[in-house]
Amino acid sequence: MCAETVTKTIESKQDAVDYLTWTYMYRRLSQNPNYYNLQGATHRHLSDHLSELVETTLNDLEQARCISIEEGLEVSPLNLGMIASYYYIAYTTIELFASSLQPSTKLKGLIEILASASEYDLLPMRHREDDALAKLAIHCSQKLDNPRWTDPHTKANLLLQCHFSRREVSRELARDLHEVLDKSTRLIQAMVDVLSSSGWLSPALAAMELCQMCVQGIWDRDPVLLQLPHMTKELANKAAKQGIEVVFDLMEMEDDDRTELLGMTPAQLSDVARACNRYPNIEMSFDVEDADDVAAGDSVTVLVSLERDTEEVTKVPTVHAPRFPKVKEEGWWLVVGDVKSNVLLCIKRISLLHTAKVKLEFVASSAGEHVYNLYLMSDSYVGCDQELELPLTVAEANEEESGEEEEEEEEDA
Repeated sequence: MCAETVTKTIESKQDAVDYLTWTYMYRRLSQNPNYYNLQGATHRHLSDHLSELVETTLNDLEQARCISIEEGLEVSPLNLGMIASYYYIAYTTIELFASSLQPSTKLKGLIEILASASEYDLLPMRHREDDALAKLAIHCSQKLDNPRWTDPHTKANLLLQCHFSRREVSRELARDLHEVLDKSTRLIQAMVDVLSSSGWLSPALAAMELCQMCVQGIWDRDPVLLQLPHMTKELANKAAKQGIEVVFDLMEMEDDDRTELLGMTPAQLSDVARACNRYPNIEMSFDVEDADDVAAGDSVTVLVSLERDTEEVTKVPTVHAPRFPKVKEEGWWLVVGDVKSNVLLCIKRISLLHTAKVKLEFVASSAGEHVYNLYLMSDSYVGCDQELELPLTVAEANEEESGEEEEEEEEDA
């Protein structure tokens, strides 16, 4: 119902009833009325059942702030409903995100909210698995508050933490983890959309980093080099002592020095080289249109130029992510925000081939000297995000224009 309302297939309660009459479910109602708690299979019984079903369903969607019902009949989609429909997630999940996310939500809270999504309701709970989960929780860095070991959402939280810590789990739990990760990226993308709709910068950036963690299987505080094959924490710490902290540092080393540092076989070094070559190296620059003529209340246009430092590619590159259960394509967020006030001004999700020019627009809310931040955030790799300062001088609103507007309003009155 939510998706069909978003696509304008359903614009009223009568449309919803008519839509259901074309479904296989409508054919089943008359064939097996007892299963659907019908008192009979006549046209009257079917009509009453569909009307009640539509009324209940649309009221639930309205309470979840996914749709609005005007004058008791007309139905139209709201922002949360559009997000739920776009990412194909349950309306109860989007309601949970909207009610639970706050401007001060940190990584721990984001993981808890993600694990509480309705998509994990049916995560299998096996006999005596609660004991195994309780033992896993002892080693998790983020302790759970009053956990219920028979709750699938508790299990999802623990499996995510084991994934980030690269802790070995049983074959059955590994299969469950794949199911959790498979749904995680679209849930987090929906979470980012909810946060950006509220205009909260800090938790939105943290959610983007959580997406990177799910794809790469590391904590945000872990060494970036752990994304490379055959890399251990000990080896990454050894490299850090020599000033080699990010992938680009490793790539810029002399071949002999790199070989000596890594101490790997030629085959392993070849694996590392392939992963390094796939790691995105992107040049970002920007230009503010008419930067000298911006006044409070004006729309600000930022033209962002992106260029990948590699040979020209014909399709979106896939991510090197051996711990992720399926093939993942690179995705990026461009964000403009005000760090001091924790305000997200503008966001756009993009795919990048070789070069791209992206237009970002936001409204200059107040006059004065502002230093905004422009972010390029990956949804797959840790350590390749970029942040540039975006200084902007905003003049006072044009008094003549505002005076003319006041005169026009007085004349209209």
